[in-house]
Amino acid sequence: MNHFGERKLDYDKTDQYSIEKYSQKLIGKTFKDVLFADNPAVEEPSSGYDSLPDSVNHAVPGARLGISKKTFLYIESISNSNYKGSMGNLIEEHFFHYAINSDSDPDFPDAGVELKVTPYKINNNGEKAAKERLIITMIDYNKVISESFETSHLWNKSRCILLIFYLFQKDTKKLDYRIDYSKLFTPPAEDLKIIKHDFETIANKIREGKANELSESDTLYLGACTKSATSANRRKQPNSNLLAKPRAFAFKNSYMTYVLNHYIIPSSPEYEKIIDNSSSTPFENQVIQRINKYIDETEQQLCQNFDISYQKKPKNLDATLIYRMLGIKGNNAEEFLKAGIKVKSIRVGMNGKIKENMSFPTFKFTDIIKEDWETSTFRTYLEETRFFFVVYATDENSQLYLKGSMFWNIPYNDLEGPVKETWMRTKSAIANGLHIQQINGKYSSNLPKQSENPICHVRPHGRDSKDTCELPDGRHFPKQCFWLNNSYILQQINKNLK
Repeated sequence: MNHFGERKLDYDKTDQYSIEKYSQKLIGKTFKDVLFADNPAVEEPSSGYDSLPDSVNHAVPGARLGISKKTFLYIESISNSNYKGSMGNLIEEHFFHYAINSDSDPDFPDAGVELKVTPYKINNNGEKAAKERLIITMIDYNKVISESFETSHLWNKSRCILLIFYLFQKDTKKLDYRIDYSKLFTPPAEDLKIIKHDFETIANKIREGKANELSESDTLYLGACTKSATSANRRKQPNSNLLAKPRAFAFKNSYMTYVLNHYIIPSSPEYEKIIDNSSSTPFENQVIQRINKYIDETEQQLCQNFDISYQKKPKNLDATLIYRMLGIKGNNAEEFLKAGIKVKSIRVGMNGKIKENMSFPTFKFTDIIKEDWETSTFRTYLEETRFFFVVYATDENSQLYLKGSMFWNIPYNDLEGPVKETWMRTKSAIANGLHIQQINGKYSSNLPKQSENPICHVRPHGRDSKDTCELPDGRHFPKQCFWLNNSYILQQINKNLK
C-alpha cells in the first residue's frame, strides 16, 4: 500500500490547488463530523459520544457505542490532552485518506504540500489569535550544521503549508471543535528574509557547540522550541560534550497570529513596515541604525523633529518617539507584531543608575505552586520574548538625550541560574505557607527580595495594598509579580552599548 493507500481520492494529490480546494470542504465542520462521515456504515451514536468522559477506558472498546475499534481509538486519543497530534492525524486519515507516517518529505510529496492542523482562539477583546506556535520539524543537530536554508529540511517542509485552523473553546470536547479556515501558505518574501536569518542564527549557535543554550528569544519569526515528553530528555550535539534539549523549528505564536489575521483572514488593518527589502542588512541592524541616527539628541529636540508638542507631552511619548525614529507614523510596526517584540524605553539618571525595575504580569499564588520550572509561565515568557530597548541618559542640565538602542533577550545562564533560583524560592515559600508580617500598615514576607538575587526578585504589583490575591491556605496577600532588577538591566545595557 502506498502513502495514500488504495482508496480513490476526491482530489489530485499532485496539485496543490486541488488539495486546497478539497480541504475547504472542512470549513464549518467539527472533527466529529469528519470522523463519522468517514464511517458511513456506522450511524453516529445518538447519546453514546456525548456521555463519554474525557479519558475513555472501556473493557471492550466502542462495543456499547456500535463504532469500530479504530474510530473508538481516535476518540480515546483525542480525549487525552497530552496527545497533541491527534487532531492532525484525524484529518490525515479520515479526510485526506492517507496513512500517518514519519516521512521526512511533506505530507503531499507529489505536490510539495505540508499539512498543519492548528488551533486559534478568540480573546476577550474579540480579536483572533493563534493559540500556540506552529511546529514545523525537529532539529537534527548533526545535520543542520551542514545545511543552507535553501537545502534545509525546514524549508522543504515549510515552502508550501496547507494551514487548517480550528477554533479552540475552553470546556468544549475536542471532537466538537469547529474548523473555520483552510488555505495554502508560503511565507512572503519580506518574511522569508527574516526567517532565513533566524535559521542561520540557530544553526550558527549549534555550530558553536551551544545547542544547550538555544532560546526562542534568540530569533524573531522562527524559533527553536523545546520538544520532548519530559524535561529530563537530552540529546548529543556536535562540537560539544554537553547534552542539549531536543528542539524543533517552529513559527512563533506571534508570527502565527499575524499569519492568521493578515494572510488567512485578509480583513485586518495593514501595518507599516520597517524593513527595507532592497537592503542586504539584517532587520535588527536596520532598526538600530535608524534609531542611532538620532544619538545625542535631547527629548525636546526629538519632539521638534517630529512635530510633537514638548510642553503638552502625550502619555505615550516614549513609544511615539521610537516609532517616529523608525519611520512609522502610527505606534505599530508590522515586524514587531510578527515577532512579538516588546519595546521598552529606559532612562538612566545623572547618577548613572536606572530608577525603575522591570515588572512582569502578576501571578496567582494558587497557580505557581502547580507549575514546574521548565513549563512555568515566567520562564516561558522570558525564554520566548525578545526586547527592544531604547535608552536615554540624563545630562548635567537634567535633560534627557538619546544614548542608543539594542535588542536583548535574557542569556541562557542567567535564566537557568539566578532567575530559576528566585522562581524556585517563590514556589517553595508559597507552598510551605507564606510568612507574612504587617508593620504600620505595610506587608512583608519571605518572598525573594532584590538584595538577595543579582537578577530578579518578587514584590507587589497591585493598585494598592488592598489589591490582593488568595493564597493556597485561604489567606489573602497583595498581588505580586517578578521583577528584573534595575541594576541587572543597567549591566546589560552597559555591556551592549559600549
